[in-house]
Amino acid sequence: MKKKFISVLLLSMLFIFSLVMGSSASGTLVFGNSGDAARLDPADVTDGESISRMDNIFEGLVEYKEGSTEIQPCLATSWETSADGKEITFHLRKGVKFHDGTDFNADAVVFSFARQYDPNHPYHQYGEWSYWGYMFSDIEKVEKIDDYTVKIVLSNVNASIMTSLAMFTVNIVSPANAEKYKEDAFKYPCGTGPFKFVEWVKDDHITLEANENYWRGRPKLDKLIFKVIPDPSARLLALEVGEIHGMEYPNPADFERIKANPDLVLMSEPGMNIGYMAMNTGYGYKDVNKNGIKDPDEPLEKTPGYLEPLTKKEVRQAINMAIDKEAIVRDIYRGTASVAKNGMPPFMLGYNDEIEDYPYDPARAKELLAKAGYPDGFEVTLHVMPVSRPYMFDPPKIGEAIQSYLGAVGIKVKFYQVDWGTYLQETEAGLHQMCLLGWTGDNGDPDNFMNVLYGLNTCSIGTAGNYAFYTNEENQELLTKALRTYDVNQRAEYYKKAQELIHEDAGWVFLAHANQSAVFRSNVKGFVLHPTSRMFFYPTWLE
Repeated sequence: MKKKFISVLLLSMLFIFSLVMGSSASGTLVFGNSGDAARLDPADVTDGESISRMDNIFEGLVEYKEGSTEIQPCLATSWETSADGKEITFHLRKGVKFHDGTDFNADAVVFSFARQYDPNHPYHQYGEWSYWGYMFSDIEKVEKIDDYTVKIVLSNVNASIMTSLAMFTVNIVSPANAEKYKEDAFKYPCGTGPFKFVEWVKDDHITLEANENYWRGRPKLDKLIFKVIPDPSARLLALEVGEIHGMEYPNPADFERIKANPDLVLMSEPGMNIGYMAMNTGYGYKDVNKNGIKDPDEPLEKTPGYLEPLTKKEVRQAINMAIDKEAIVRDIYRGTASVAKNGMPPFMLGYNDEIEDYPYDPARAKELLAKAGYPDGFEVTLHVMPVSRPYMFDPPKIGEAIQSYLGAVGIKVKFYQVDWGTYLQETEAGLHQMCLLGWTGDNGDPDNFMNVLYGLNTCSIGTAGNYAFYTNEENQELLTKALRTYDVNQRAEYYKKAQELIHEDAGWVFLAHANQSAVFRSNVKGFVLHPTSRMFFYPTWLE
C-alpha cells in the first residue's frame, strides 16, 4: 500500500511538473496593438508598429542589453575600432542560419547595409531607406574581409555610431529571401531572430512562430500573434476577457480599473520620448544625395502643405501660447506624462533647462496674430494620428483640445485622418499643414532626437523626419558639430544652443514626455519594458 501510494504520488508530481514545464515552454501569446505595421523590412520603416513586429524576427551586429541602451554582442561576437575612430572591424558569429535555412555571413551583412547606401545596388530601388540619412550617412562603405569578418568605414567621426548600430534599421536580412521576393520582400520578412514569420492579414494580425534552430535556444513561446485593436477601450476589454494576453498604450483613465483587477499587471516607467504638434513652416528640399542628405546647392522649394500664416514665426509662437499644455497633460494624459518645453527628454545629455517655456496666454497669442497680419485668425488643417503611440495615447482627444484652444484665438482647425501607413507617407512628403506626431528614442543619444527631428538635413520632401520642415542652417551647424566630437561637455553645449534656436523659431508645440506603459495578464512572465519602447518577446513565457 505504501509503495502504491508513493508510485501515485510520483506520477502526480511528474504530471504537475510536465504541465508546468509545458506551460512555460509552449503556448501562443496574443498581443493587442493599436495599429498595423506599415512594412516588414527593418531598414525601410520609421514607425513603432512595424518595429515591434520585426524586433522578434531580425537581429543586428550588436544589440541593447535588456532594459537599457548599453550595447552588447549579437550577430557580431566582438569588434575593434581604429585609432582615428573611422574604421570598426566586426567578427561575426558562426553557425547562425536565417529562417530560410541560408547561412548568416559577411555577404549578408554587406548586402543589408549596401542596399541602403549604394544607389547602384540592385535592391536599392526597393526602399526609401529614410533612417540611413537620419543616422547612418557617415558610413562610407561596409567591406567583407572574409566570410566572418566585416569592416565599417566612416567618412567622419560619429559619436553615436555604436549605439546606432543596435537599432532595428541595420538589422541583417536574408539576401536569398530578398532575391526571391524582390520588391515584395517586405511582405515576407526573413531574419535570424527568435521568431519566424507565418502570415500577415492586413489590419487584423501578424503571426510569428518559434524559430526551432535559434542560436540562443528555442523561444519559450510556440507562437506570437500581434492583433490590431485600434481602440484602447476595446483592447482592454479583450485583455480582461482573455482574448489577448497583453496590450500596448492603455488609456490612463483606465489605470485604476487595471490595478484593481488581480488578473492584470500594469507595467509603467518614464519614457524616452516626445509628443508634439508640428507646424509645416513651408519649405523643404526635393532632391537629396545618395546618403539621404540634402544637396547644399539645391534651392528650397515650397512643401505641398504650404500655408502662408505658418511660415511666420509670430504665428507659430502665438499657437504655442494659445494651447494649455498643462491641462492636456492633467486631463488627457491623466498625469502619466510631464509637460515638455524642449524637443528631447530632460534626462538626456545637453538638455537645456534654462529655456523658459511659452506660457499659456491666449491674450498674448491674439496680439501676436494681429501683429503677423491675422487679427481675425485663419483656417488650418490638422493631421490627427489614427493610432495610439507611446508618446500620445489618445491623439483624437488631444486634437479636440487643440481645436478648442486655437478656436478661442480665432484659428479654425479642421481635422484630417487617414490610415497609419498613409499618414506617415503624407507627413514625410510635407502634405500636412499641422500634424500630431512624436518620437521615441532609438539609442539613448541626443543626436537621435536633435538631428533626426529638427535638422536641416532631414527636411527633404518625401523622406522627412523634420516634420516642421525647419530649415535653420545655424541650427544644423550646431547639430553637426555635436555629432563630430567625443567631448561630452562640448556636445552638451552645442545641443543647448540648438534648443534655444528651435524654441525661438517655434516650429513645434512640444506637448509631453509620456510614461511608457503596457498591460499583461498575470500569467505572462519574463517581459521587460525597454527605454526605446521596442518589444522583445524572446524572454517571455506563459504560466
